[in-house]
Amino acid sequence: MVARHGTVSAAAEVLGVHRATVNRHLDLLEENFGAPLFQRHARGYALTETGQHMLEVASRAEEMFNDLAGRSRGRAGKLSGKLVVTALSAFSPLILPAMREFHFAHPEIELEFVAGAQLARLEHGEAHVAFRPGPRPETPDYVVGTLGQLRYGLYASRAYIARRGMPEPPRFDDHLFVGSIGHPSPLPYAPWMNEHVCGDQLALLTRNQTVQRAAIASGLGLGFVPEFEAKCDSDLVAVIPPSGEWSATLWVVTHVDLQRTEKVQEFLRWVRKLNRLPT
Repeated sequence: MVARHGTVSAAAEVLGVHRATVNRHLDLLEENFGAPLFQRHARGYALTETGQHMLEVASRAEEMFNDLAGRSRGRAGKLSGKLVVTALSAFSPLILPAMREFHFAHPEIELEFVAGAQLARLEHGEAHVAFRPGPRPETPDYVVGTLGQLRYGLYASRAYIARRGMPEPPRFDDHLFVGSIGHPSPLPYAPWMNEHVCGDQLALLTRNQTVQRAAIASGLGLGFVPEFEAKCDSDLVAVIPPSGEWSATLWVVTHVDLQRTEKVQEFLRWVRKLNRLPT
């Protein structure tokens, strides 16, 4: 609580004890570890490296004890607590149906979806379940499973075709694109974009997959769309159909200490049940 709230006073208030009690526990912990857990400064407490390691372990232990307490009280089917899921925003159509059904079955669970390109550090308790494309994650203590293959194709909206004509691969000199070039990317079509698209062909520069998808649908330019999404949009026309060349494995990643908790197992069950990707 000191690490989460930054001061002994705030931690004491949350815990419902006197600040002297918190200080006494900190002193005992530091004595047993033989190293300081915090750097004290005028604005509060900052974790040392040892303190950070302890917080990581304590956060995972807290999750497991909460799971054990739920089972011990016989609350089968009434899971509670928090479940944090992280993925690129582009994968939300794959994940949200599972989150919806999980919520209907377990409304006591507080759900959070963290969308972004930055990979959550599961060992630091930043998320319970992560969905990651590209190479298989090799971080120690991660439990890694395969959700399926993400296949991409190059698409245009019917509005774009009506305005600029149907592209005729492999020539795209007279056509506009949506996306980005010249930046490192885990997405499998990035090398093709770097090779075939010039800067003056970008009608919209964006590295956000949700923005890119909306811009393609609006007719702003050509762009890459996951096959599972394109199948649901009759307004999109495949300029170059999805292929194995533009595919990547989507991994489901959890931490070994949390992977067997009931809420994580139940959520993963819904994910696999509603999965729309080819294996």
